[in-house]
Amino acid sequence: METPSSSVHHEPWNKGKIVGQKAPFKLKEIWALRVRLQMQGRVRELALFNLGIDSKLRGCDLVSLKVRDVCHGDQLATRAILMQHKTQRPVQFEITAATRDALQAWIQLAALKSDDFLFPSRLHESPHLGTRQYAFRFVRHLPASYATTRCPWMKGRC
Repeated sequence: METPSSSVHHEPWNKGKIVGQKAPFKLKEIWALRVRLQMQGRVRELALFNLGIDSKLRGCDLVSLKVRDVCHGDQLATRAILMQHKTQRPVQFEITAATRDALQAWIQLAALKSDDFLFPSRLHESPHLGTRQYAFRFVRHLPASYATTRCPWMKGRC
């Protein structure tokens, strides 16, 4: 005798969908993005991208950095220590020369002071860049040729 549940065909919720953690960027892709950001003159995005790659911080920690966290006076530090929001543990990371150059250009362009957020929000009610803005900033602005190979589910709209 057949039960009603065995006769009904049920498809899994994730059939045909891309699920799980995305593969990390390859070194070749990172350099391609850096070159594109430099060629487009996008100083803020280049500094944000480079610092994110160097520090490997969570988005919430990255956007809440202040200028004083990476600068000592007029000099950019080669290393920085930050207390993570989620774990409340200190994390130390190295800031490479390319990232220091990008950060210096961004700080000068934006005329940031020591107490300012490193990546201030363009909206007046928020003091720093939001984590959602950070998360989608690069995906949204990637060139269509790169986006179709990296994120096919966006169909070139990345």
